[in-house]
Amino acid sequence: MLDKTWQKMYQKAKAVQGFREISSHMEAGGVAAAAAVLSDSGRTYTGVCVDTASTLGVCAERNALFNMVTNGESNITRVLAIMPDGKTGAPCGACREFMAQLMEGHYQDVEVMLDYENEKIVTLGELTPDWWL
Repeated sequence: MLDKTWQKMYQKAKAVQGFREISSHMEAGGVAAAAAVLSDSGRTYTGVCVDTASTLGVCAERNALFNMVTNGESNITRVLAIMPDGKTGAPCGACREFMAQLMEGHYQDVEVMLDYENEKIVTLGELTPDWWL
């Protein structure tokens, strides 16, 4: 059984999930609909993806990370992303790159929820073993 922290992260991400049209050129909550990151202080930050017609959008994971950085924190211990079908998945390459740069030298131990239903957790180091070759 997953620990309560993973359960709370999943619930917080689900709470902000949901497709919405912002304007005729912008929508939110469509792909990687919601994300939660757990900082090393124990605080959970959430975000949704924002997609634009001109590719100026941002993934849910980075949105949550921006929220964390805005609040004065810069270290994460866990990441969870919920896709539109309600399943969890791995952060995209851009999000992995952002986390590696954010925590350069110690990003490898960040836990990533790959499959909530089957309790499959990997590390960011496993997903991104050779950053900045």
